[in-house]
Amino acid sequence: MAYTPSHNRYNTMQYRRCGNSGIKLPAISLGLWHNFGHVDAETNYSKILHFAFDHGITHFDLANNYGPPPGSAEANFGKLLKQDFGSYRDEMIISSKAGYTMWDGPYGDWGSKKYLVASLDQSLKRMELDYVDVFYHHRPDPETPLEETMAALDLIVKQGKALYAGISNYPAAEAAKAIKLLKEMGTPCLIHQPKYSMFERWVEGGLLDVLEREGVGCIPFSPLAQGMLTNKYLHGIPKNSRAARPTGFLQVGQITEDKLIQINALNDLALQRRQTLAQMALAWLLKDPRVTSVLVGASSAEQLADSLKCLDNVVFGDDELKKINEILK
Repeated sequence: MAYTPSHNRYNTMQYRRCGNSGIKLPAISLGLWHNFGHVDAETNYSKILHFAFDHGITHFDLANNYGPPPGSAEANFGKLLKQDFGSYRDEMIISSKAGYTMWDGPYGDWGSKKYLVASLDQSLKRMELDYVDVFYHHRPDPETPLEETMAALDLIVKQGKALYAGISNYPAAEAAKAIKLLKEMGTPCLIHQPKYSMFERWVEGGLLDVLEREGVGCIPFSPLAQGMLTNKYLHGIPKNSRAARPTGFLQVGQITEDKLIQINALNDLALQRRQTLAQMALAWLLKDPRVTSVLVGASSAEQLADSLKCLDNVVFGDDELKKINEILK
């Protein structure tokens, strides 16, 4: 059966202006880092995409190496985009990135102009698109001059392969330099995508101030700390969790006794707010007006629906914020 989006899809989502730009993003955006690769079930990830768009999520975030295998998330997204969303492309913000290892040899990683331009060309072919809305450099490159990397983003925008440029994982000082270079080239930086959560607060040490001063948006990724800020770990490490797997970004050694105490204390506060821990963690990020949108992943439409409920209450009292800070000391 052909997919027809909900006529009410824009009625409940909140949209926030991205820095000083003309772009507004949904408060919750969908990341395709996990669950959209060739190893995943198409029936499931198509349901997630349909649910997202039906509920006002217009921003879909990808990268060249998302899968697994690398590239497969873009290929699968492109297939569904053509099949189900073809006439709705202009209602979507589609982003991609390059900066991590994508192919063998000296030109398949980091931040050279050669890599970034070639990678985006491959991404566009996989998604069967003429352009992406946002193209990010995925991480700083310690060996390539920043001028070259930013010139590549400038070239890509001026070629019409991306409408906007972004950066990801850049610390405050390097972000400030990158933003300045792009502005001088005539291609302002639209947005920065940092890792940010209750358990990962490095952006508060200067980056958020840089973004506010320069009029650049902010879209945190890993807002639930790879699942630690959910109810999964309230009673230890379940067998089917990410931390229980031998490989991955979350390892069993990170779930310490002190961390479990923090998780349970935060969960108690969330219950007082009539939220799940995950909902409170997302709302906690959205309380800051410098945060444009929060990037969430989803293994099911039901999980995404639960995340969207965070929008019912993104206001925190001073006493709540004080208690959170005390828990996280």
